[in-house]
Amino acid sequence: MTETKELPLQVKDREEVLKNDNGVEWRYEKRPDYSHTNSFLEKERQSNHAEGSLDAIAHNLVRTFEMEASFKTNTQQWLSIVTDKFRMSTNGGKEYSAQDIVEQGTYNLFLEESEHYSASQEDFDSSYNLFHTAFPNGFHWELIEVIAGPPNVIFK
Repeated sequence: MTETKELPLQVKDREEVLKNDNGVEWRYEKRPDYSHTNSFLEKERQSNHAEGSLDAIAHNLVRTFEMEASFKTNTQQWLSIVTDKFRMSTNGGKEYSAQDIVEQGTYNLFLEESEHYSASQEDFDSSYNLFHTAFPNGFHWELIEVIAGPPNVIFK
C-alpha cells in the first residue's frame, strides 16, 4: 500500500488557505472574498492542472502569495514565503522585503516610476483601488506551464 503524503497548506488551493485564518491580521479586518474572481477564473482559465502536480503547486503558491501580499499585514503570518529570506525585484532591479510589500503594495513595487504610472504618487490603498477599478473582474493570473524546476521553478 502506498502512503499518500499530505501537501503543506501553502501549496493547496487559495480557498483552503483562507479557511485556515485563525488569528490572521487582515488589512481590512476580515478575510478577502474571492468568489467573484474565482467565478471569472473558472470561465476564462486555459489550464486545469492535476492536483498535486508541480504545475498546480506553483499555481497555488503564487495565488496564495498574491492574497497574502494584498491582505495580510503581519508578514510572520505569510505561509507562501520564508519571510527573512524573501526578496522581490523586477527585472533585476532594487530588491524589496515582505514588509516593503505590506507598506507600499505590489503594484507600486513592480511598476515603480514610468511614463504611465507614478508609484511615488500612490500609496497601498490608492494603487489597489486603481487596479481594481481597471480590472473589475479581478486580475486574472494563471500559470500556464512549468518550464523548469525545482529547485528554481520557471513558469509562464
